[in-house]
Amino acid sequence: MKKVFIVTLLFVAMAGLAFAQVGVKKKRQPPYEYGKVVMNNYSEKVGLKSVQFDHWIHRSKFTCRLCHMDVGFSMKAGETQLKAADNMRGYFCGTCHNGKMVYGERVVFKACSKEFSKEEVKTCERCHQTGSNMKKEAEFEKFAEKMPKERYGNGINWEQAEQLGLIKPVDFIEGVSIKKAPLATQKDFALGSKIEGIPDIIFSHKKHTIWNGCEVCHPEIFIGMKKGADKYTMVDLFQGKYCGVCHDTVAFPQTDCQRCHAKPV
Repeated sequence: MKKVFIVTLLFVAMAGLAFAQVGVKKKRQPPYEYGKVVMNNYSEKVGLKSVQFDHWIHRSKFTCRLCHMDVGFSMKAGETQLKAADNMRGYFCGTCHNGKMVYGERVVFKACSKEFSKEEVKTCERCHQTGSNMKKEAEFEKFAEKMPKERYGNGINWEQAEQLGLIKPVDFIEGVSIKKAPLATQKDFALGSKIEGIPDIIFSHKKHTIWNGCEVCHPEIFIGMKKGADKYTMVDLFQGKYCGVCHDTVAFPQTDCQRCHAKPV
């Protein structure tokens, strides 16, 4: 019991040290808002509300690699510089939201149009909205109640949900994706902790490649392809670099220390 208590204190101290060097701890988001991205490069300039993009909806249907590599969305909010005209041409959101693509048994609604009727304005409001959306919150709660639970982030263990077959993320779109021969998955390996008493990190390529392939992480996030080639600290991660590019924004947050520091001391 004493050992568990000491290790827990060390986890808290380590997280506190990282936060102390990069700023004040942020308010924890409600599960249905975790991963939300506001897209407003042009919307308000032309009299529209900003676009509220919910990662959880798309994450339940598609891999991260598909959207950020094949479709071409930047990994950084606001960097894609997406316009309605792009959607109308079939790029970015318009890749799927074209009124033709079928997901499951439903046709995916069309994202943008040059001309639309008064009734079709409701379709615009599915993306262009501000403030809380009770309907979306209810949709999230209905979806989440069937998923394996997690303590942080969306409160959903996405990895386990995929393993159990509760979600089956699509990783290929005809005419957009390229068929590739699968690469051999590297074995799990341990990253040594720098603080005595903190368990080492167990990194699994297999778990990450399901969602990201190899391309999302290499070479832009991790330049080196060999263990130990990239040198970084927890401060770097909490500043949004390396693992911090996804963890704290969409993937489970780094405050869930034991998800990574999993090797017994």
